[in-house]
Amino acid sequence: MTQINSCTLLCIPTANIPPSGLSTYPDLSTGVYYGYVGLSVPSSSLANTTSDATTTSTTTRTSEPNPTTHILPSVLSIGYNPFYNNKTRSIEIHILRPFDKDFYGAPLNLLILGFIRPEYDYESLEALIEDIRTDCEVAERSLERSGYKDLVEREGEWLHGFEWVERDAEGKIKYEEGDGEVKGAEVQE
Repeated sequence: MTQINSCTLLCIPTANIPPSGLSTYPDLSTGVYYGYVGLSVPSSSLANTTSDATTTSTTTRTSEPNPTTHILPSVLSIGYNPFYNNKTRSIEIHILRPFDKDFYGAPLNLLILGFIRPEYDYESLEALIEDIRTDCEVAERSLERSGYKDLVEREGEWLHGFEWVERDAEGKIKYEEGDGEVKGAEVQE
């Protein structure tokens, strides 16, 4: 299940998944990658604007019984964020399309297609933000290639598959305690 970070410093909202979400690939190198996500959210969550790294959101837990699956381009960081001295490995996915609402707890499938660069430490916040924006541009250009689009159309059906999501009798997502909960963060401009 996803959690959304606060963009208080960076204004680059991310969907954060627990490291166990990549437990199949424990040796995946730290760094920046690009790919697609299959995100199961109401269509009303997607903004009707062009891609932008900032957005204003309301804080809601996604539990619509019949949400729509959206296949969206993304850039992601897997690592320890040395600029912030993090001790725990994290997986932060920035979806390259804007959202009108948060999607805390929404089911998310991830398809990693390529590697952009290793994880770096930075001398300044401005340098970090500049590289993140460059990473987004590289991901966008890379994912525009017809080969990637064809791959997702031909073999990306599993991005739509959310059979692993447990639902109650009413079709609402069953959460484990603490899963997808808002931790006081709200995505802000």
